[in-house]
Amino acid sequence: MKVYFDNAATTAMDDRVIEAMLPFMKNHYGNPSSVHSHGREVRTAIERARKKVAELLNATPSEIFFTSGGTEADNTALVCGIETHGIKHAITSPLEHHAVLHTLEVCEQKGNIQLHTLDVNAKGEIDLNQLEELLKKYPNALVSLMHANNEIGNLNDLQKIGSLAQEYGAFFHSDTVQTMGHYTHDLKNLPVDAIVAGGHKFHGPKGSGFLYVRKDKKIHPFIHGGAQERNMRGGTENVIGIIGIAKALELAYEDMAGHEAHIKALKKHFIEKLKAEIPGVEFNGLSGQTDKSLYTVLNVSMPPSEANSGMLLFNLDLAGISASGGSACSSGATVGSHVLRALNHNPERDSVRFSFSRFNTIEEVDYTIEKLKELYAVEA
Repeated sequence: MKVYFDNAATTAMDDRVIEAMLPFMKNHYGNPSSVHSHGREVRTAIERARKKVAELLNATPSEIFFTSGGTEADNTALVCGIETHGIKHAITSPLEHHAVLHTLEVCEQKGNIQLHTLDVNAKGEIDLNQLEELLKKYPNALVSLMHANNEIGNLNDLQKIGSLAQEYGAFFHSDTVQTMGHYTHDLKNLPVDAIVAGGHKFHGPKGSGFLYVRKDKKIHPFIHGGAQERNMRGGTENVIGIIGIAKALELAYEDMAGHEAHIKALKKHFIEKLKAEIPGVEFNGLSGQTDKSLYTVLNVSMPPSEANSGMLLFNLDLAGISASGGSACSSGATVGSHVLRALNHNPERDSVRFSFSRFNTIEEVDYTIEKLKELYAVEA
């Protein structure tokens, strides 16, 4: 059996997304900036996609900008937010995706900002009291805290964080790559100034993404060169990517509750079977608590094992199971996980992230449990 449990890295494209994209590969190939009929029909399709994304997120089309993915969208929001609004201090956490952490570190190296990093506890939870203290000291800062962590699945309360940011005049950006298409985002009522998406995280195409920027917090462009995206992103639009991401988001919203119920059942079953079959198993962050974590992610800390030390992902791959992981230690070419290091994870325990989609099955979970039992049979 071949099992794919690495959906937090990328998901399989939905056939209906491919069908929506195909006409724009074959027949509708005009440049959307051209004024002739071939260009106009493609321009119309792009704006229809923008309107659909805006409707689903309860935003306005003028607040949605298509990008090459979440990384570009994060870079744009952070770099241009800081420059446009003259921001001198930024507040983040050590658990953010490198698209955020590395970008803010470069901004600090260039002397544009002073970077402040929140403390996290052993479960990866941030302290909102510390955030408020920093905001009191540095009002009008930039706050960048993700909605859900891509490794350990911890969820942050965007409503509470956004309310604090508003109170102290901060620009609040959230990396929502892992939750877009899996949770609803009501942007007219959510106190966030910028969020991002990558289409391949919710069964859309790779190389597609978008950035939302609240209309009263406008920023200048990150990529220059043309008047595309209402002068916000130079370069000919990735038409098939735009069509694909809009269709994928539409499909995600059509039965989000059903998808969530299905995936939560898989995760719950996985947790229960692991506890029953693998003595000493633990869960990193809050991922083992289904009510407090991203329902698509489970980060498992396996008991110490000489046979599997540093080889767990390889052994799973040999069994036909695709998953990902990270070591808390850093040695040689293996950098390891900055998230697990921040949690002071025991380096003797191998960790693996299983991440699920609506295409996964209970049978795949049971098969994976059986293979883990075989791998840890000696210790068990």
